[in-house]
Parts: sequence; structure tokens; C-alpha cells
Amino acid sequence: MSELFENVKVLKKSNVYFDGKVTSRKVIFQDGSEKTLGVMLPGEYEFGTGAPEVMEVMAGSMEVMLPGSEKWVNYEAGQAYSVPGDSKFKVKVGEVTDYCCSYEK
Repeated sequence: MSELFENVKVLKKSNVYFDGKVTSRKVIFQDGSEKTLGVMLPGEYEFGTGAPEVMEVMAGSMEVMLPGSEKWVNYEAGQAYSVPGDSKFKVKVGEVTDYCCSYEK
């Protein structure tokens, strides 16, 4: 996991979801790829994907139920998981959690 992104553009306007309990900012790289850097407050959420995603937990932890599974899996700081495109997944957050979401093309 990279700790620093260089030579990028960051959109000033934030993405705000679930009444402000989940926020993120889009980072655009020179090659056109995108990531979002965000924070989730404690709660339970369901997200939909367009493109496949890789979610990195930067700080905190989250329990995740991926598409097609009925099992919750815990991910902690330093761990990542992949989510298929055009799907939905569930997340339970018990503490403030920092994340980085990479979108695959």
C-alpha cells in the first residue's frame, strides 16, 4: 500500500453519503485512473459498484459481506479486498475507519 500519491489532481468537492457518515474525495492520476480517499463513521452501509473496486483499509476496521456471500469478514488497517463490478456489498463499521478505494477499468 502506497502511503503517498504524487502528481495527482484532487477534486475539491467531497462525495457525501448516508447523511454525512461516509465521505470521500476523488483523486485522479496522470494516466486517468481514479481512487477515492474517504472516512466511514460507525454504522452499517450497503454500496453499489459500477466498475470493479479494490478497497484498502488505511486505519480502523470494517466487517464486509461481499456479493454472493452470507458471511461477514473483518478487514483491518493494512488489509484490502476486491469487489466485482455491477454488484452490491455490505459494510459494518464499529469505529472511525479510513479507506482508499481504487477503481479498475
